Amino acid sequence: MAPSRRASLIIPAAAKHTATVIFAHGLGDTGYGWQSAVENWRRRQRLDHVKFILPHAPSMPITANGGMAMPGWFDIKELNGTLESLQRSEDEAGILASRTYFHQLIQEEIDGGISANRIILGGFSQGGAMSVLSGLSANVKLGGITPIFMAHGSFDPLVVPPLARLSYEKLKELGYDVTFKTYPMPHSACPEELDDVEDFLKKTLPASS
Repeated sequence: MAPSRRASLIIPAAAKHTATVIFAHGLGDTGYGWQSAVENWRRRQRLDHVKFILPHAPSMPITANGGMAMPGWFDIKELNGTLESLQRSEDEAGILASRTYFHQLIQEEIDGGISANRIILGGFSQGGAMSVLSGLSANVKLGGITPIFMAHGSFDPLVVPPLARLSYEKLKELGYDVTFKTYPMPHSACPEELDDVEDFLKKTLPASS
């Protein structure tokens, strides 16, 4: 049975809509957690042609948090910083269900007249993992996740930097155009990182199409 989903938070384009960014939040958050970042970009009037879709994950019990229900794109059964534990306890069904949902969001934008190469899929933490999987397995070539901008905190205690580096190296090995940057922060976002994300969006989705 598909999980119940709230309608996404939509921040419309402030000018003619020619591009869309779908951004997935992390575990325990909602799309509202990233609204201020988008509104800050909007104030600069540098991404006025971009519509932002900030979806909300359904509430589900998270094993690693004692079974407490919270917004999540998939269950996390254990989190100890090792690749082996992630592979051993991966919530494949939950991951695939969320992938289907993101593919639907992408298709809705295409059906609405936005070309796939003018759509970027991104996210933070668990949402970032889902964006990579969903973007690279979509049946269309998106403007961004191919190329890919990966940003990571060098002091992140939850998604440890060696795992992020491993993902980066694997994507490079598979031939993807990946930029990887680290920032002196824990499991969070910082102004410098958000500025770099904005620059990536501007470069990948220029105002003139």
